[in-house]
Amino acid sequence: MTVAVTGAAGHVGGNLVRELLARGRSVRAVVHRDTRALEGLDVELVPADVRDAESLQRAFKGADVVFHTAAQVSLSSDRWPLLEAVNVVGTRNVVTACLECDVGRLVHFSSIHALQQEPLQLPVDEERPLVDPGSSTSYDLSKAESEREVRHGIERGLDAVLLNPTAIIGPWDFGPSHFGRALLAMGEGRLPALVAGGFNWVDVRDVIAAALQAEDRAPTGAKYLLPGHWVSLADVASRVAEITGVTAPRFVCPTSIARLGVPLASVWAWATGTEPLFTAVSLQAIAGSNRSICQDRAVRDLGYAPRPFQETLEDTLAWFARTGRLARPVATRPLEVQ
Repeated sequence: MTVAVTGAAGHVGGNLVRELLARGRSVRAVVHRDTRALEGLDVELVPADVRDAESLQRAFKGADVVFHTAAQVSLSSDRWPLLEAVNVVGTRNVVTACLECDVGRLVHFSSIHALQQEPLQLPVDEERPLVDPGSSTSYDLSKAESEREVRHGIERGLDAVLLNPTAIIGPWDFGPSHFGRALLAMGEGRLPALVAGGFNWVDVRDVIAAALQAEDRAPTGAKYLLPGHWVSLADVASRVAEITGVTAPRFVCPTSIARLGVPLASVWAWATGTEPLFTAVSLQAIAGSNRSICQDRAVRDLGYAPRPFQETLEDTLAWFARTGRLARPVATRPLEVQ
């Protein structure tokens, strides 16, 4: 049985490929440009672009299952054309290619950001509506529209299931991801201050375990929220300090004040050729996200059991140190995915 993985060299895709190989599966890694996460792995590398429908049809030919992890993540408010092209039209192309290639099942990776966060006093569950235009950020809307594309595919006869993880963290973060960069800044003492608020963080390996259960057990059209643990940025920094020995930032800036510094941070990022850690979009997520995400359906149907956040943080920092991305020694222990 051949398994195709879009975005195979990304954070989620790279972890998924490793777990599939560990289970003896035949993996077709569908990649765009960067293949660092796949070096040395026994996979079939297939170049493709989700924006190119014909390349996907070639990539999916003969595949029994497709895991669609490829996506454009952006914390900027002015990236809609790219987000639409990759996340919306790209998912439409994936759905069409699955149908035309008679793929047995599509496992689509969406995001908690696709769902409306309010009312904040009520837990978010699978029945929470998707965000709409005009009331969400460009990234959130693109993930909601990608879900709608999958639903259209199901109406056309596609066997698909959907997953909505919260903010993903974990090892094999080659990018590194946005939050991975924040952890490195904390671990190297390069973060002068923190912002009040936090988010629900989930281990990438727990998301992968749920995805593989969903492939095997979930009914067509099923959707599962995959939360981990809500942890404040101040608590994250404190734990990073304990693990690395670096002093945590002492100043926690209120979100209202942090917003005033966003333009300056953007100018600095442009001047240094980097991406800002804090933007208007990320501040909105940190300050305005729902702290209560329901995992009952995933627990019942998939046996979902997210590990402690401390374990995730230790493993992530240890991987950064082991691969030379974190210039400080960190106590290591064997990781689950090899």
